[in-house]
Amino acid sequence: MQNQAAMAYQQVAKQTVSPRDLESSLLSKSASRLQRIRDDWDNTQTDLNEALLFNRRLWQVFLTSVTREDNPLPKNIRENVANLGLFVMKQTVMTQAKPDPGKLSVLITINRELALGLRAAAANS
Repeated sequence: MQNQAAMAYQQVAKQTVSPRDLESSLLSKSASRLQRIRDDWDNTQTDLNEALLFNRRLWQVFLTSVTREDNPLPKNIRENVANLGLFVMKQTVMTQAKPDPGKLSVLITINRELALGLRAAAANS
């Protein structure tokens, strides 16, 4: 009986995703969507607002999380993520106001770099 419980726990553990892995995956998904639009601008520009909305909501979650007083991250990291989030929000608004595929590059790069950093941190913990 105890062996069955241990095996069940291991199956659940395999299926659960760490918060860092989830954040990394969502950032990668957003970056891929934005890149697809940038790379095929003429055919995918109609998807821009939805992709920017997804990215904005994702970053809103990050901003809300890092500005909470009970967030366990060191203050300097929380401030850096908050500043980056504010930049992403501003870049998003500018892109929505005057759509241009070139404006997506910085959002794509930020999301990909942060996703890589989260993946590396998850692997080292």
